[in-house]
Amino acid sequence: MNMKKLSLVLLAAVFTLSIYSCRETTENNETNVDDVEAEFEEAGQEIEEGAEEVGNEIEAGAEEVEAEVEGTDDI
Repeated sequence: MNMKKLSLVLLAAVFTLSIYSCRETTENNETNVDDVEAEFEEAGQEIEEGAEEVGNEIEAGAEEVEAEVEGTDDI
């Protein structure tokens, strides 16, 4: 009888520890997901800024080419 109680208490302790461990792991994963989402947002902003910068450079280059074409004599 005493062995059954000891086994039951031991199983309950193992079960409790496994549930606690799962909860802790889930909380860590949620924190990691939040970090990843923040990094994606930051990367998206950097991409938008880079695209805008490249677009401005292309526009400036097109204006320069257009001015050069207008300045040449047609033959």
